[in-house]
Amino acid sequence: MGRQARAAAYQLAKLSAADKNAILRAMAASIRAHAPELLEANDLDLAAGAAKGLSAAMLDRLRLDATRIEAMAAGIDQVATLPDPVGQVMEAWERPNGMKIEQVRVPIGTIGIIYESRPNVTADAAVLCFKTGNATILRGGSEAIHSNRAIAAALGTAGAPEFAIQLIPFTDRESVAALAQMDQWLDLIIPRGGKGLIEAVVALARMPVIKHYDGICHLFVDQAADLAMAVALTVDAKTQKCGVCNALETLLVHRKAAPGFLPQVAAALRAKQVELRGCEETCAILTDSVPATEQDWSTEYLDLILSIKVVGSLDEAVTHINTYGSHHTDTIVTADEATAERFLREVDSACVFHNVSNRFADGGEFGFGAEIGISTDKLHARGPMGLRELTSYQYRVRGSGQTKA
Repeated sequence: MGRQARAAAYQLAKLSAADKNAILRAMAASIRAHAPELLEANDLDLAAGAAKGLSAAMLDRLRLDATRIEAMAAGIDQVATLPDPVGQVMEAWERPNGMKIEQVRVPIGTIGIIYESRPNVTADAAVLCFKTGNATILRGGSEAIHSNRAIAAALGTAGAPEFAIQLIPFTDRESVAALAQMDQWLDLIIPRGGKGLIEAVVALARMPVIKHYDGICHLFVDQAADLAMAVALTVDAKTQKCGVCNALETLLVHRKAAPGFLPQVAAALRAKQVELRGCEETCAILTDSVPATEQDWSTEYLDLILSIKVVGSLDEAVTHINTYGSHHTDTIVTADEATAERFLREVDSACVFHNVSNRFADGGEFGFGAEIGISTDKLHARGPMGLRELTSYQYRVRGSGQTKA
């Protein structure tokens, strides 16, 4: 499969943007045409999941229906409309000897993607890589194996170069280890799933890995915050969707704002059934909150639970975030522009927001049109990853016979 992917990547490099877009539209049409087969395969996964005792939430993540299949197809159509970053000239200059140099975006080459649960990731990941000229080897989770096979088969009928999109047809754990050590054939691995999966891939991989482990996201309410805005942003960041990596997990409140703000935000959060875990100062104001432990500050709840800490200054807030956070997304709420700029400059996270809900840390919300994932790494890709982050670059140098002698 690795050899086949490498050969396919060289064929993909020959396709124009128009060629790729035509194939993507054919992929979308194929997903729609094969909807009955997709639903039949998905029924097998749902039945197996129910027999294994998967939770209702997990079964819902697995489930395909007519609406979700159409959303998958529509997403592929949308990717076809996005600008192709491949071939984009990033910089160009001329040297004194007349050499003309361009830095040009090119495909990374071959990408392995390891993911869990949701079968739509098979299509999402494959078409984003295809749009950017990358061949992919996909390894999905055992829960969705029948659905994944059906989706990959449907994509494979659309006229892409042979082996441009490959799905590992089995789900034993050894396949993850084998994929992670194929540095001769794979240029990059992107794991999408729980922390355990990502840690395993990082430990095994011989090639670069783009990932994020946790989403321990913070919101800091400064002493100069508009309290009504701060309440609205806190409630949205925690409760709009609590089981995702950009949801709020720890609320930091300036000591001068705490007496007025905490009772307001607590009432709004309790109305949404959020459990509050507070530091000593928080518990003195919110007497029915649960005392927070040291572990709470470094926990990604992915649930309706929020830890709250009162801090004495911006410096204390920044230190807490840089110590306990996961470098994903952190927000300040303040009317003081100078304080906001310091926060944005000093917090070491992929996304730093001022007066905006953490929930906007997303490729679609950033206007990328599509997202392969979110990275908390610092090299190559950081934050929401769109098409551009699935490219590398090369230098193209043109001359008229220049020699160094």
